[in-house]
Amino acid sequence: MPRRPRQTTIVASLLAAACLGAGGGAVAYSTLHDNGNTVVKQVTVQQADTASASPLSVNQIYRRAYRGVVEITVTEAGTATPFGGGGGQAQAQGSGWVYDTDGHIVTNDHVVNGSTSIKVRFWDGKTYSATVVGVDKSTDLAVIKVDAPASELYPLAVGDSTQLQVGDGVVAIGSPFGLEETVTSGIVSALHRAIQGVTNFTINDSIQTDAAINHGNSGGPLLNTQGQVVGVNAQIKSDSGGNEGVGFSIPSDTVKSVASQLIATGKAVHAYLGVGIDSNASNARLASVKDGGAAKQAGLKTGDVITAVAGTSIATGDDLSRAIDAHKPGDKVSVTFKRGGSEHTVTVTLATRPN
Repeated sequence: MPRRPRQTTIVASLLAAACLGAGGGAVAYSTLHDNGNTVVKQVTVQQADTASASPLSVNQIYRRAYRGVVEITVTEAGTATPFGGGGGQAQAQGSGWVYDTDGHIVTNDHVVNGSTSIKVRFWDGKTYSATVVGVDKSTDLAVIKVDAPASELYPLAVGDSTQLQVGDGVVAIGSPFGLEETVTSGIVSALHRAIQGVTNFTINDSIQTDAAINHGNSGGPLLNTQGQVVGVNAQIKSDSGGNEGVGFSIPSDTVKSVASQLIATGKAVHAYLGVGIDSNASNARLASVKDGGAAKQAGLKTGDVITAVAGTSIATGDDLSRAIDAHKPGDKVSVTFKRGGSEHTVTVTLATRPN
């Protein structure tokens, strides 16, 4: 059965963001997929060595990381036609990487979305079945799990995406168009990009890179010059549908937070303010306030301009999104805003971002 590469999300245009939760900003990118006892099991997650070191060559980075990168093939239920045909099954393919010694693998939600079965192919050609541990559609991240021997599991070290600077070298490893173990290299083209997930919430602080990313790279790692994962490749901006030198990766700090929640509970939760931002404004002006949301209950109204959250100054919609991102559902935060030339401060109890 022929496999098609799982499409890397394609950025088509700039849109106004919807609702601020642990994401949601002034501007976003559009998208194109026992017994009740608690058992604590210790697993090993590779932590990056923070000591400074000389940059590795692309070959050295590859040799350090390739055994931890996997190809993911998903089987999906086919779609029946109006004339009774179709149905059956279809296959799609993406990438992922080993997160810990317990067999957890990180990839994109749109890689495994709609799957009826998942196969993971390791560097040595061995293939194992996988199950979905949990997905977080709003950040387009997923964790799957394989029951593979320890000899197959080479967790990749996770680096600190906040330490990246524009111009830093990066390397992507994955299976574009089904060509497993493909390596491309480039630089960090820009930081703090706001890309839009499939649920219209914004993924903040994403990494823009010119390292070639194509369909099938989705879910694979973006590595720094120490061979540490600093991002998960997820989107491209393209008129042709292929690589045009503008790719986006979900930052590793977001990945660590979401993956740990998915492994622990099968789901990830994010704080939610419940507002929309005016994409034409240069500040954090509210274009909408969601009925029943945290902002509405605190008395915020359309047209208000938020200037601070929990004492942190807010100048743009992205600033507001990051400020909400820094909190958890249920947190009480002060929100300062301007209305009609006057400044006001209210206390908001943050809600949980809806699915």
